[in-house]
Amino acid sequence: MNRKKLITLVALVSAALMPLSAHSQLEKEKAPVTTTEPTYKWEAFAGFGYTSLNQVNQSNSGLGGVSLSLTRDWGKYFGVTAEGGHYFFTITRANPNKVTVDQYLVGPVIHAALYDKLGIFVHGLVGAEHTGEISIQPSESFAGGVGVGLDYKLSPHLGMRAYGDDIGSSFTLTPYQSGYSPHMRWNAHAAIGVTYKF
Repeated sequence: MNRKKLITLVALVSAALMPLSAHSQLEKEKAPVTTTEPTYKWEAFAGFGYTSLNQVNQSNSGLGGVSLSLTRDWGKYFGVTAEGGHYFFTITRANPNKVTVDQYLVGPVIHAALYDKLGIFVHGLVGAEHTGEISIQPSESFAGGVGVGLDYKLSPHLGMRAYGDDIGSSFTLTPYQSGYSPHMRWNAHAAIGVTYKF
């Protein structure tokens, strides 16, 4: 009799505990993750820029000014950038002549996220560089180079950017020299500023 009661008691306890253990093994269904942040295809940049001035003789001078760019993105990693800059005030005074430099460049950009708000990009740009306020031939030269930079996201629209590149161009070796020169000069170029996505 005791044995029969024991078996009945074990059966009742097992039946009572079974729904609890089965319930604890079932994982609740997670709600699907939906991102409400829109995708932007355009990005504008404006900031302070620097360029060295190696095309003017006896000079490693640097000029400061404004750097601007507009990027159109196609997909998550690839875009095309149009960049311009006007550099007009002297930072280093090794060059006695007052000179300005203008850059007009365009090319592909590849960008990717490094961390949550930090991203990296690499661009290759070609176009023209103009050296003004000095007789140098040619005053407008084909130019191009490669650069790398970092982006930091402040909000869905706003961010900060810092980048540097090396821009090559071909000018005469000395000021006031007539004719065209095959000599390539490389100018270190850098910029820091803000981005706006739209």
